[in-house]
Amino acid sequence: MAPPEVLRKDLIMLDLFVNSKGENVKSRGIAIEKKIELLENLAGKVSNRRSRRWLNDRLLMELVPRLNAQEIRGLFAPPPFGDDSPPSPFCMTYSREWDNFRSIDMDKEATMMEALKVSVSKQKRGADNDKVAVLTAWHRVDCQTRKALRRSFLPELINNYEECLRIFIKESSDVLEVCVQDPFQRLLLHGVCEFYNMVSVTVVTQSEGSETAKITKIKKKGDDIKLPNITLCNFLKMSKAGIW
Repeated sequence: MAPPEVLRKDLIMLDLFVNSKGENVKSRGIAIEKKIELLENLAGKVSNRRSRRWLNDRLLMELVPRLNAQEIRGLFAPPPFGDDSPPSPFCMTYSREWDNFRSIDMDKEATMMEALKVSVSKQKRGADNDKVAVLTAWHRVDCQTRKALRRSFLPELINNYEECLRIFIKESSDVLEVCVQDPFQRLLLHGVCEFYNMVSVTVVTQSEGSETAKITKIKKKGDDIKLPNITLCNFLKMSKAGIW
């Protein structure tokens, strides 16, 4: 136990602190600081180990604020003291539905799993075929043209070129003439033609008034041209996104 003098001073200090509860926060803070200062002074004067320990405990109680209910609950947050774990979907289902799922016939289960495997393999095979087709078409494009397509990607222009070529492939006409005067845009047009495995040649024509114009003539290599499901524009977008 602490000596009577220490207890008497401590009781006086507690009375001061209790009476300051009706005041504002600033005055209460000053009262707490005075109380801590008084405890520190008393700790330096007391030589008894038990009394010093008692004063140190009181000092720590004043330095550390009291915890509220939420903070106390946070001390026991890890399971099994914390919040209850949310119920699983199996627990939330009705027992009858869960029993039907659990007691399914083994033959039906094997048939269902086999059907799922077949459907997944078909989807994967279709995706692989599309990937191989678009990569094969992309490698038909000249190396310099591929660099130009990746460096200066113009999706609207390339999409317009592709729409014209796809319509031309489905039609029965033999030659498609496109008038493109810009050299870079004409290079992109040749790249799109190579992507769809078509022949493109640019010729210079002279019109009235001695003005020359360049016309790109596009021809089919054969009648059985297979259009890839993934267009060049979408392929370049996926390449920029990091998918390819």
